[in-house]
Amino acid sequence: MTYSRPRKYFFMFMLLALAIGAVRAQDWPSKPITLVMGYPAGSGLDVVARILQEPLEKALNTRIVTDYRAGAGGNIGSEYVTRARADGYTILLGTAGTHGINAALYSKLPFDVEADFTPIASLIDVANVLSINPNVIDVKTVREFIDLVKANPGKYNYASSGNGASTHLAFAEFNTKAGLTMTHVPYKSAQAIQGLLKGDVCCTFNQVQTIIGHYRSGRVRLLGVSSKTRVSAVPEIPTVSEAGLPGYESTTWFGFFGPKGVDAHIVNTINGAVRKALEMPSVRQRLADVGNMPRIETAEQFRATVRNDRVKWAAVVKSTGATID
Repeated sequence: MTYSRPRKYFFMFMLLALAIGAVRAQDWPSKPITLVMGYPAGSGLDVVARILQEPLEKALNTRIVTDYRAGAGGNIGSEYVTRARADGYTILLGTAGTHGINAALYSKLPFDVEADFTPIASLIDVANVLSINPNVIDVKTVREFIDLVKANPGKYNYASSGNGASTHLAFAEFNTKAGLTMTHVPYKSAQAIQGLLKGDVCCTFNQVQTIIGHYRSGRVRLLGVSSKTRVSAVPEIPTVSEAGLPGYESTTWFGFFGPKGVDAHIVNTINGAVRKALEMPSVRQRLADVGNMPRIETAEQFRATVRNDRVKWAAVVKSTGATID
């Protein structure tokens, strides 16, 4: 088969471009990596990023610079990454919220949480915990909490880190399963804890890592963790399921995403660095100390996690009637 000269040059150009791209991927990284977060400094993502930063920098032999692009339930940061070059230098620290909940909660997103991203590596599983201000609602167990709130429908307010956040859906699902009527008070991220501490609300589901300091100082009481098993950071706290609401479970995950089209060599390099970091005893201990559990998956396994969670959270949103309004 023969080709015309323009067509022949086109194929030669494409082969050359592919070859150059492969060489660049092999040389990656040659400059700092920007880690984008759709949530503010001090959030649970920030806690995890700080734990992983040094071991990942050593494994990848480059600096990692954090870029906070908070807002719209993490969608601002997500959209920014979809518009970045797929060269491995712009990475999103995403969650089950940004890539599971938001797809069901927002009627229109400027991107597709599966098609417009490259799943790179899962990081951790995150448990929430039912936290109360005992000066507002003085109960000591999940069962006592359910009985008191059920006897006083509409009296108690609960906080979340925003409409549609995992903390919102964790409580909405809890109320649905327990048959409770409460008023939801959405805050901006970490401000929900301040509302709890000041007594503006009685309670919240919050990530263990963001509430544990206040628990240890005696300012809040923890009634039950939302995970299937107890959390090693607070082993004395039962699961919600064993403490009064059988079958209840609500956990989320954190993970790294690139824009669509990141080279497989770069994906595997980052995934390998993450795996190496998560297998370090010192990192595992630091994560455990704040209530997190390493989640080690290949990039393809992580892709399946995202797909499955998108379906799972769509069902939760539908069953609870949760909205962003």
